Amino acid sequence: MQLTLDQISTQLDSQSSRDRMIALANLRGIPASEAVPLIKKVLNDEVLQIRSMAVFALGVKATDECYPILVKLLETDPDYGIRADAAGALGYLEDSRALEPLVRAFYEDTEWLVRFSAAVSLGNLKDERAKPVLLEALQSDEVVIQQAAIAALGEIKATDAVEDILNFANSPDWLVRQRLAEALGHLPTQKSQSALNFLSKDNHPQVSEAAQISLKRLETTES
Repeated sequence: MQLTLDQISTQLDSQSSRDRMIALANLRGIPASEAVPLIKKVLNDEVLQIRSMAVFALGVKATDECYPILVKLLETDPDYGIRADAAGALGYLEDSRALEPLVRAFYEDTEWLVRFSAAVSLGNLKDERAKPVLLEALQSDEVVIQQAAIAALGEIKATDAVEDILNFANSPDWLVRQRLAEALGHLPTQKSQSALNFLSKDNHPQVSEAAQISLKRLETTES
């Protein structure tokens, strides 16, 4: 049952965390201009899961207010999970102003989860200025950050980075190989084609399937 705006507002003030969570979930169908003032009511909630939902909601319900709030959370919140959520939400906004705070978070935050979220969001921005950071992210000791960087380089269509990501074609981690296969589908070069033919025979079904989908995408791009 969909709650009215007044009911949502009342439930967000409830002592029950379950009520507040249900109210937040009910904001899905509410226009951003009406939803954001209500989301702000629980941005400092004592329950971390509710805060996390609220931060995510600011990325989906985009108004002019959301960007500065998310940047502040990314840069100052003491909880690394919330900083990571804020980085992720900034990617959803697809606002090119987020490039600098996300790059800063990638270089300066000490938590891998925040750096991972920042790398993913740099891909979501589809801004080629992120390329130097993402190339550096490929050198990370954290495999998940390597995965995020490979995917993001595909998202920003960095065709001149194909050589760099092809170093991961024989990675022992199948998820890395899958991200590579997916990314190459956005990077139409001769080397991408050859690598995808190789990956389409990968012994992991998800890697070979991703490679076949990417090969079809490249064919469509060329035609």
